Amino acid sequence: MGLKHPTVKSFKYAFEGLKTAVKREPNFRIHIAIAVIVLITAFILKLTLLEWILLAFTIFYVITLELLNTALEAYVNLVSPQFHPEAKIAKDVSAAMVLVAACASVIVGLILFVPKILALL
Repeated sequence: MGLKHPTVKSFKYAFEGLKTAVKREPNFRIHIAIAVIVLITAFILKLTLLEWILLAFTIFYVITLELLNTALEAYVNLVSPQFHPEAKIAKDVSAAMVLVAACASVIVGLILFVPKILALL
C-alpha cells in the first residue's frame, strides 16, 4: 500500500479536514479544549468503564456535529455567497444542532461528575 492508495488518501483528506477545522473554527478549538479538560477530570475522578464509554460518545458526538456544522456552513457560503434567507436558515439550524448537542453534553457531564465530586466532599 503506497501513498497513492485510496485508503491512505482518504485518511490524508480526513486529517486535512481536522487541521482546517482547528485553524479556521474557534468553536471547534473551544470544544477540543473543553474535551481535554473533561477527559483529565474523568481520569482524576476515576470513571468506570461504562462512564468512560458514555463520555467518549458524548465528546465525539459534539465534535462530529461541530465538523458537520463547519462543512454545511462552507457549502452554504459556496452556493449562496450573497445573503439569502434560506441560506441563513440552513446556517442557523446547523449552529443550533451543535448547541443542542453541547447542552446534552453538559447534562451528561453533570450526571457523571457531580455525584463523584460530592462523594469527595
